Amino acid sequence: MITLNINGLDMQVDADPSTPILWALRDHLNMTGTKFGCGAALCGACTVHLGGQPIRSCVTPISAAVGQKIMTIEAMEHDKVGRAVQDAWVRHDVPQCGYCQSGQVMSAAALLKSNQAPTDAEIDVAMSGNICRCGTYQRIRSAIKDAATTLA
Repeated sequence: MITLNINGLDMQVDADPSTPILWALRDHLNMTGTKFGCGAALCGACTVHLGGQPIRSCVTPISAAVGQKIMTIEAMEHDKVGRAVQDAWVRHDVPQCGYCQSGQVMSAAALLKSNQAPTDAEIDVAMSGNICRCGTYQRIRSAIKDAATTLA
């Protein structure tokens, strides 16, 4: 059994230490908000925060998370920055198919926690690892700016 701190709660996971965080969340803990996209850390759909930093959970083993805090999309509504990002996402009608959105929100929240007034270029860099097949990148940028204004 491995103890992981997820969204502020210690949870027991009966899995091999090399199991990716994504599969511990989805298969062992039934937390399905974090999505599987590519399995190679290229699309960003599986983004969660580990120790406050956005990481790709599809390639990060649970052994790397022991003693650290994992935050998932399920906790964003209870997080000041996460809530502001989610509200801005709705105001700007960001999602189309919605599949990438949990990863997009997690990356945007991490950006705003470290940079309260990002420029377009800084937003583009921070979000560059998140692919949106629907191409809502302009709405994503607008929503991030909106959330930053709300938080200011």
